[in-house]
Amino acid sequence: MGDHNSDIMDFDSILDEIGEFGKFQFTNYMLVCLPVFFAAANSLSYVFTAAIPNYRCLVPDCDTDTEYYEDWVSIAVPGKTIKDNFVPLQCQRYQRNYSVIAPEWGAECNKEMFTTEIERCSEWIFDEGERTIVNDWLITCPENQWKLALVGTAHFAGIVVGSGAFGVLADKYGRKLIFIVCTVIMSITGVIQALSTNYEIFTLFGFLNAVGTSGVFPLAFIIGVEMVGKTKRDITGIVLNYFYALGEAAVGLIAWLCQDWVSIQLIVSAPPIVFIIYYWMIPESVRWLLAKKRNRKAEKIVKKAAKVNGVQLSDNILSTFEDSPNDSDNNLLQTPLKTQKVKPDMWEMIKEVFRSKVMIVRGLILFYNWATCAFVFYGLSLNSVNLIGNKYLNFTLVSLIEIPGYSMAWYAMNKIGRRLSLSGSLFLCGITCIGGAFVSEEAAWLTIILFLIGKMGITSSFGVIYVYSAEMLPTLIRSGGVGSMSTFARLGALIAPFVPLLNYIHPAIPLLLFGLVSVIGGFFILFLPETMGRKLPDTVAEAENLSENKLVRDVEMNNSNTPKR
Repeated sequence: MGDHNSDIMDFDSILDEIGEFGKFQFTNYMLVCLPVFFAAANSLSYVFTAAIPNYRCLVPDCDTDTEYYEDWVSIAVPGKTIKDNFVPLQCQRYQRNYSVIAPEWGAECNKEMFTTEIERCSEWIFDEGERTIVNDWLITCPENQWKLALVGTAHFAGIVVGSGAFGVLADKYGRKLIFIVCTVIMSITGVIQALSTNYEIFTLFGFLNAVGTSGVFPLAFIIGVEMVGKTKRDITGIVLNYFYALGEAAVGLIAWLCQDWVSIQLIVSAPPIVFIIYYWMIPESVRWLLAKKRNRKAEKIVKKAAKVNGVQLSDNILSTFEDSPNDSDNNLLQTPLKTQKVKPDMWEMIKEVFRSKVMIVRGLILFYNWATCAFVFYGLSLNSVNLIGNKYLNFTLVSLIEIPGYSMAWYAMNKIGRRLSLSGSLFLCGITCIGGAFVSEEAAWLTIILFLIGKMGITSSFGVIYVYSAEMLPTLIRSGGVGSMSTFARLGALIAPFVPLLNYIHPAIPLLLFGLVSVIGGFFILFLPETMGRKLPDTVAEAENLSENKLVRDVEMNNSNTPKR
């Protein structure tokens, strides 16, 4: 019975029989991808719900209705001309010359009615073509723009809170249940956010919406990876990222069509409530069920998978299930027999890592680059609406470019290695962003092209760094290490919403900032070892000895205090 139980813990051997990615897995994988589409839409909807619409000062003697575009605006409100279009300042106007009588009703204002002195205003005319929270709650003028940036920061703070909590809960209560709970939280809080009556409620439920959203993608990833064979795991991760990119792009298209923040938020958050039916539609992770000794439920799912995939289970697998113990709620938190081994003290290994200058230097480089990837990735998405041209189209293109970005990452890191793929992607992003900062306004098309290439580069970097970091860490701290780096990356994401405010100083500053931090990151990556094709390190000593490049290895070993074994 012990042998049988050991066999059943190896789910990969079961997949060899039922198929690594058969019809059963494909159908359920597609189902878990759908909430990811909406999770992406919820994650970036605030780019448009909290966007700055066109508005200008109300001119009392001239404005007889709520029309934003008037022929006389340029003589009453200071501004600048961009491509033959006059863009008025938002919070300033020329002082009224009261020695000149106001025109009769229906007549246009004239230049003599105003002096050259500029004054602040407290009433505004909004472009009726777009409605955001700025219109409804008068979050106007530069001194209040931090409130709009805070909406994004609150979102990423919610992701930090949720991503850690839901991972633990999914290990304890199951992937499917927590995945559905996250999706429902995302939907309900998003709808409440759409019905908010003030800025504070909107921001609070934006935070709670992010808490729910934070669990959707990683749990979908885990469910997908755990249901397929080892040769199909790469493609499940890539396709999931494709759905995420499509969800981001959908926000741009929805905002383009609606241009009303309440409608946008309802469209992206209300539909996911239907995914509550997944409780009866998709199966729990068989790997998790076996790990928790819920063998009868695992057997039922495996038999169904075999039937749908059109295969017959072998007598060996069937007898293994028959001889396995029945489900027991008392055993749900027990460790499976396969993993009940005496393990080295994890804390001792952590201490050993901190005694190694090699590991500390590598860790600092990786932590910096994780933060850089998140900062630049989200920063470019948020800043895309400030590019010249149609902001909805620009945002959609910047989102869709992630698809070739992730594809490039998958191809490059398996052809030229992890180190050069990550460094090259960061350099590509950095150089194109810096170049885009110096392009004149007349060549806006070139700025957009460079911007898109930069986003593709940082997307590729994000795709590589997950794998690269995991392959560089010892086994006992691999999961926790990557989790810590991912959490640290959120610090970069927390700062990203404030970067567009730098446009008030100079429009080139955001791109220069994104470019510089990317180039610095790409340079530091060159001092790390290549991990492609190398055995995953089990100990700190093995991790230290990953370096094959003599220059890199000499630099690291000369700084190491850890005895080599």
